[in-house]
Amino acid sequence: MTALKVEQSGAKIIDGKVVAKKMRADQKAQVELLQAKGVTPGLAVVLVGEDPASEIYVSRKVKACEAVGIKSISYRLPATISNEELLVLIGKLNADQNVHGILVQLPLPKHIDMAKVLETIAPEKDVDGFHLYNVGALVVGRQIFPPCTPYGVMHLLEYSDIPIEGRNVVVVGASNIVGKPMALMLMARDATVAICHAKTRDLGQWTMLADILVVAAGVPNLIVSQMVKTGAVVIDVGINRLPDGRIVGDVDFEGVRKKASYISPVPGGVGPMTIAMLLENTIISAQRFAASDI
Repeated sequence: MTALKVEQSGAKIIDGKVVAKKMRADQKAQVELLQAKGVTPGLAVVLVGEDPASEIYVSRKVKACEAVGIKSISYRLPATISNEELLVLIGKLNADQNVHGILVQLPLPKHIDMAKVLETIAPEKDVDGFHLYNVGALVVGRQIFPPCTPYGVMHLLEYSDIPIEGRNVVVVGASNIVGKPMALMLMARDATVAICHAKTRDLGQWTMLADILVVAAGVPNLIVSQMVKTGAVVIDVGINRLPDGRIVGDVDFEGVRKKASYISPVPGGVGPMTIAMLLENTIISAQRFAASDI
């Protein structure tokens, strides 16, 4: 398949919902194999406070776990919980052999030391891939778990048979959660990568160089068609709610799809893959536990 050829009807849509659904069938089979060995993958989900968006994200993750047979244990904690109390809970989850993955839903209340919380999660249970060990180990390709969102992007590219080696890739957004690990994963696949951010001058001059453009800036419709090379692959990681209630990405979808070869929509592109990779990491953790217990 030639990934950089523009179809007459416009870009091919990279549908994350379809890919995630196909992954779920395989994940369910993997869980059943583990259960036959007496191990049920367990994911502990910790939600602090009552942030509406976090509530939605957690409910989606719990529902996805149920669909493949992963046991999810939810801990809904008041926003007033102390830093020490939260760390004690994580310590107990680290020691619980029925818990193979720990996810602390972000953001946390301002009085909570987020860095300390993430560092307290055992690296071998850090299925979100946010522990300092996992983030730093990306540099040398030895992470225990890759961060779920960039991992999902890589899976979408692979599923769509889009070549990465030797391609010019531009990542717009330099966050620790998406932009930086995304660049490291792409470099590990021998892509030539440039990272742009809020202070990059003449952003369009950089994005026009991209064979593959990954946008994770959190700015609605930041990327318009004039900023995209004809035939580029465009992956939109952004998710923004407009005043009228509509959810849009960082890319002007309707404009860019006429010029790109492949494009991921928002919603329905990268979002479903983030959850799919969380399940994948949890299952892998349970498989490691089962292997060590033999």
